[in-house]
Amino acid sequence: MLSAYLYNKILKKRSNNINMSFKIPFSPPRIDQKIIDEVVKTLKSGWITTGPKTTSFEKKLTGYTGAKATLCVGSATAGLEIMLRWFGVCEGDEVILPAYTYAATANVIIHCGAKPVFVDCGNDFNINADTIRKAITGRTKVIIPVDFGGWPCQYDKINGLVREEEIVTLFNPGSEIQRQLGRILILSDAAHSIGATCNGKKTGSLTDASVFSFHAVKNITTSEGGAISLNLPMPFDNGDIYKSLAVTINHGQDKNASERATRGGWKYDIIEAGYKFNMTDMAASIGLVELERYERDTLTRRKEIVNTYNKLLLKYEWAILPTFKDNERESSYHLYPLRIKNITEAQRDSIIKKVALKGISLNVHFIPVPMMTYYKGLKYKITDYPRAYQNYKAEISLPVFYDLTLFQIKAVVLALAEAVKNLNATCPKRQLDAPDQSAAAIA
Repeated sequence: MLSAYLYNKILKKRSNNINMSFKIPFSPPRIDQKIIDEVVKTLKSGWITTGPKTTSFEKKLTGYTGAKATLCVGSATAGLEIMLRWFGVCEGDEVILPAYTYAATANVIIHCGAKPVFVDCGNDFNINADTIRKAITGRTKVIIPVDFGGWPCQYDKINGLVREEEIVTLFNPGSEIQRQLGRILILSDAAHSIGATCNGKKTGSLTDASVFSFHAVKNITTSEGGAISLNLPMPFDNGDIYKSLAVTINHGQDKNASERATRGGWKYDIIEAGYKFNMTDMAASIGLVELERYERDTLTRRKEIVNTYNKLLLKYEWAILPTFKDNERESSYHLYPLRIKNITEAQRDSIIKKVALKGISLNVHFIPVPMMTYYKGLKYKITDYPRAYQNYKAEISLPVFYDLTLFQIKAVVLALAEAVKNLNATCPKRQLDAPDQSAAAIA
């Protein structure tokens, strides 16, 4: 056990590489000299918008994931919305997604005029084929599984579900692309899960299409950004879809920036009412460095951090440790979603505040979407998703980032253990074990 003296000493010492309000921040990006040099090189090249580095990043992502084509975009949110619109999702359609996700997964459905159909999650935070099956109707066009914390969903079962004769017969296509596919589209929200595997295959190649996030806190960052991994079956040509979507994310313009930059190439046409969703070479230059060292360095380090947390937390009976690997799947180790046994939402929040007073930043992933004001206004109720709420009220995400040291990990665990111990001392056992009434109160 870390001594109190050493513990306090650690908390007083700021990292040389991190200048933030918390002495142990939650998830700062890894910005080192190699990334700085690559960005400077891009700045000096004279080409900072979408160009050769974005194209290179797309090709390397395709090689890494095993997908058939990859399109870089300005955010994962943009990627999800573009794919829904490409598939022709519109008013009157339904899209199935987990109640346990970030609001972006649901917001893009609203943007398209469709109805989000939330389903409850399992003990592992993910949705499964059984819960999805019960939610499918003749209006269902898309299912968006979410790989929570980097833990991939059971795509073999979900892919099999939408190919079952009964489910295919129920499908009611409303566009030519939907008729071509002839079934529900599986659009994976893989924002957390780049590098995760299922039956030896990496996310990006597990289903029809997958969307990654490269936001600042993700395993691979481009500061802001995302990518669509295309893996559609015949008769689709994923290369042709890539070209079409590249037009869509650039205002519907028939020439990209590099084509217009050629001598005499200024003239262009707008062939559809597109969007401004492209990635820049500035962002891609960061991504190229991140991807090059991801498997051998970043991912390895994240596994080490997770394994250290597991060893330190195993002795506490109140700790529900997350799953990162089984016989079929392995996580990308994006989050460490610890849960505390027999705890209310208010008690969980109290623990986070007490740990914050020691200079340690914890987080919660996520507040289920039906708990949000906008979605409550649409008559969604968290009481309809009891497993999602049970997971949420007990969940605390611990810091995971490349430069997190062993001393810092021990300091996090010690501060957390002290906060839980103090909570147990001030709350009667029957209160900790009592049913949580807060879900009904906020519904």
